[in-house]
Amino acid sequence: AKCVDIALSSCTDVAYTQMVYPNFLDQKSREVIEYSSEYLLISVLHNLLQGECNPDLRLLGCSVLAPQCEKDQAIKPCRHVCCSKQDIWMCLDKPCFDCSFIFCNSSTYKDNLKKSAGEVDAEEDLPSDLPATFIQFKHHSYSQMVSTLKKTAYKCSHIATTYSIGRSFEGKDLFVIEFSTKPGHHELLKPEFKYIGNMHGNEVVGKELLIYLAQYLCSEYLLGNPRIQTLINNTRIHLLPSLNPDGYELAAEEGAGYNGWVIGRQTAQNLDLNRNFPDLTSEAYRRAGIRGARLDHIPIPQSYWWGKVAPETKAVMKWLRSIPFVLSASLHGGELVVTYPYDYSRHPMEEKMFSPTPDEKVFKMLAKAYADAHPVISDRSELRCGGNFVKRGGIINGAEWYSFTGGMADFNYLHTNCFEVTVEVGCEKFPLEEELFTIWHENKGALLNYMEMVHRGIKGIVSDKFGNPIKNARISVRGIQHDVTTAADGDYWRLLPPGTFIISAQAPGYSRVMKRVTIPARMKQAGRVDFVLRPAEAWPNKLLRRSMEDSHDPYDPLELFDPHARHGQPEARGGSSPGREKPWWWSYFSSLDLHKPLWLLKQ
Repeated sequence: AKCVDIALSSCTDVAYTQMVYPNFLDQKSREVIEYSSEYLLISVLHNLLQGECNPDLRLLGCSVLAPQCEKDQAIKPCRHVCCSKQDIWMCLDKPCFDCSFIFCNSSTYKDNLKKSAGEVDAEEDLPSDLPATFIQFKHHSYSQMVSTLKKTAYKCSHIATTYSIGRSFEGKDLFVIEFSTKPGHHELLKPEFKYIGNMHGNEVVGKELLIYLAQYLCSEYLLGNPRIQTLINNTRIHLLPSLNPDGYELAAEEGAGYNGWVIGRQTAQNLDLNRNFPDLTSEAYRRAGIRGARLDHIPIPQSYWWGKVAPETKAVMKWLRSIPFVLSASLHGGELVVTYPYDYSRHPMEEKMFSPTPDEKVFKMLAKAYADAHPVISDRSELRCGGNFVKRGGIINGAEWYSFTGGMADFNYLHTNCFEVTVEVGCEKFPLEEELFTIWHENKGALLNYMEMVHRGIKGIVSDKFGNPIKNARISVRGIQHDVTTAADGDYWRLLPPGTFIISAQAPGYSRVMKRVTIPARMKQAGRVDFVLRPAEAWPNKLLRRSMEDSHDPYDPLELFDPHARHGQPEARGGSSPGREKPWWWSYFSSLDLHKPLWLLKQ
């Protein structure tokens, strides 16, 4: 055997440059490998699964088909990685191979796998005498972002973890860093909060702000900052710095400071993610005139799936299904203002028309929480970035600014319990590095203040008379045509402004319970309002029953599996879903008899 340069097109991005023939499947030439079912499978797997499969699976496959060669000796991939990195194999059907078949105990491949997947520490080691809260105000490439998030989670491993909600079209993980006293788990009555950045790849400020925020939360928690400790101890926080890493890479090629407004905005599929979500707003307008109809938890229409749906969009929708988010913000660039739903005008031909949701007061309260804490947005000068919105207090209804359909904020509100606003964090989409510190300083307080708003309103548990939690019970507020539903443990959160409200809880098969609740103006924590429901002999509200039972469309790809639970949640790593349907291409590869890729497919 002799070392030769790698010539396999699907394996040219591995961390090493030379391989050896024959490989570990006793394939003795490039031609034999390229015609093998194993090579075909790893070549097309990513596109077949539209980004759902971990890219490491291809890299691991390459280490078998094109084994690393040093001094004319093949280096086997590491059994440790093969057996422990189970999320690599989720898209197939774990456990789908015998680790002892090919893999050795060397740690060499572990390092190579990290390098190939962009997980290396791309930053230089920092001096040890730096202060505990040290942030490098720089632009982060994808690999640098991943490295920084993982280093931060390691530094604060007792309160932080990282996970992926899915993958971009080009196979990059959509990484999230989570902060909580019990990372990876939903805790009873602890609200879930999220920030999303870089939805448009060329709007990079939000991405950098969330990377800085992650480091700040970790360091300040360790230093004993009471505000940060209170926030993390009572909230589960999810930060997704880059929803469009493919677009970012394209924008970054132009460099910081350029004036382009298009390059890198869209995904690798040429899709605008903030126009790619289901249009539920039109359905909400249609329902608004129907007596008793609710403007919440509207199912995704089947026709939506006939169009092109980005894997990034699917990942967010599955994420929203898997976690009971209460509050969110998406960070954009190009202006300095906070917008809130609806983003789509109630008259489609009107490009600028005030189009409020039933929760107009709540959304204005939330938007002002960010705007008022931002020193520039709250500045009364009109001769500045965002000066056009000074008379409005730095906030505006989205459709009144400009109308568009398929937005993420409207989808959050109409399909889930989550309230989301859009924050335009600056007029420069890709500023120079020397501007980043000032931008962080201006937004830090506002980012924290907005997160704390997740604790406004009321929260509680809905249970039966025996104390058993009731899932998907509806929490209604008289006068507001929008309900929230209880999570799996029966807990709920309802954002509300100060005032007096009539709150009711109801569920199929139970009698409705109503309570009068007063929320004082100075109350900064959610009031506890529990409900105990008793069985009803007859269920009178057919409309409610139908809307609760059919909350999801009969044809709904999002129900097939939950990638967040697989990739991100520790409690889901211990086993597989026995009843999960195999991919449509499974039968082809499993029927190849002697040419079956045994080391990839479960026998």
